[in-house]
Amino acid sequence: MEFSVKSGSPEKQRSACIVVGVYEPRRLSGIAEQLDKISEGYISNLLRRGDLEGKPGQMLLLHHVPNVLSERVLLVGCGKERELDERQYKQIIAKTINTLNETGSMEAVCFLTELHVKGRDTYWKVRQAVETTKNSLYSFDALKTRKGETRRPLRKLVFNVPTRRELPVGERAIDHGVAVSDGMHLCRDVANMPPNICNPAYLASQARQMAETYDTLTVTTIGEEQMEQLGMHTYLAVGRGSANESIMTVMEYKGAEDQSAKPIVLVGKGLTFDSGGISLKPGEAMDEMKYDMGGAAGVIGAMKSICEMNLPVNVVAVLAGCENMPSGNSYRPGDILTTMSGQTVEVLNTDAEGRLVLCDVLTYVERFDPELVIDTATLTGACVIALGKHASGLFSSHNPLAHEILNAGEQSGDRAWRMPLWDEYQDLLDSPFADMTNLGGRPAGSITAACFLSRFTKKYNWAHIDVAGSAWNSGANKGSTGRPVPILTQFVLNRAGVEQGE
Repeated sequence: MEFSVKSGSPEKQRSACIVVGVYEPRRLSGIAEQLDKISEGYISNLLRRGDLEGKPGQMLLLHHVPNVLSERVLLVGCGKERELDERQYKQIIAKTINTLNETGSMEAVCFLTELHVKGRDTYWKVRQAVETTKNSLYSFDALKTRKGETRRPLRKLVFNVPTRRELPVGERAIDHGVAVSDGMHLCRDVANMPPNICNPAYLASQARQMAETYDTLTVTTIGEEQMEQLGMHTYLAVGRGSANESIMTVMEYKGAEDQSAKPIVLVGKGLTFDSGGISLKPGEAMDEMKYDMGGAAGVIGAMKSICEMNLPVNVVAVLAGCENMPSGNSYRPGDILTTMSGQTVEVLNTDAEGRLVLCDVLTYVERFDPELVIDTATLTGACVIALGKHASGLFSSHNPLAHEILNAGEQSGDRAWRMPLWDEYQDLLDSPFADMTNLGGRPAGSITAACFLSRFTKKYNWAHIDVAGSAWNSGANKGSTGRPVPILTQFVLNRAGVEQGE
């Protein structure tokens, strides 16, 4: 898929299709008015006959409009002009792309980026159009023997901007949008891969392939023998029941001018399959537990985007690869484990395993002397109950960091909602036999999980993003969403101080 940006009048465009907006009720956008004028009222006459009302997502494809050089004109319903917001804009773009792809328009010039979206500039509109386009055209068919192919797929899309002065902004938006989309694509591919293929070794192999592409990236792996030497006993306990070895993959990106500058550290939970272990999960929808590595998929995707943009910052990413399976060798409820930090944990439920893997990794990353640490994980079903699939749960012991992440979520459209991390919740982790339990009970489950992690992050500024609800969709459209790649990438983009808007 090829993207470009230009500034020009619609009547001068010689393309397979021109895309313009129509507001409700039957009111032409500025660009559509220009086309109507040169076509001597052809478009407005159609609207008066009731062919298109202008409701959000309505489509009307016109062929051979008089005096228009392009073969086709696609009229897109945009709703009421004053009500066009971010969500509706992206929905309109998605519907437009699907229509173009299904109707044989292999290229198009899109004027929807000139629509007024409340509080958003040209950079945002072009970048979101790129990301929405790539997201709409994504499919995972690597393992299908018969692949559905579009006969004349959309291959080239030109976004129009109002003035030539905005061309550099538009080009930058395309570069960033493509980079984020490529990261999301990798995230989705890795997450959608079945667990008989995508195991901890597969995660490591994907990271190594990236390192072969980018000179700024190096990858090392740590297996069970080295974990034992490091004292990562809780991480090891979780994977003990699996035939697949636990592997921690460390990706180091050196983009800063000062290569010794403190890095941003990203940690992703990589449970490539989570059966629950001895505390076995219900059978219904257990196939979706291949997505319990959604945090690691998001982190490797974000690293892809960061490498593509060649951001001037140092980043360390850790993929905590593991598999939680029941066997005669599995860890049990009632076991007491010693973490890498030396703190002890009483296991009450082997399905609260992600925090046991992450706590050792959060201790391990101290060696990088990090500027900050963000971990992301499909950690708790309680977060899904609290926030559904639209927002990720954000927890942090550092207010400025939390505000930065929330802002990155608003900018990227990959939103998070901050949850409390008060000391009162820590009491729910008390154990009569160890320093803490690995389960705080059903009430405030996502909060007590974050409280558990916070006990291993005292030496740096830290935030935790729970993506249990946002990392994948269930049902007929089951599949990875590509989140949290946008929020993580946007955070690093902001930290790198790269110019974005106008």
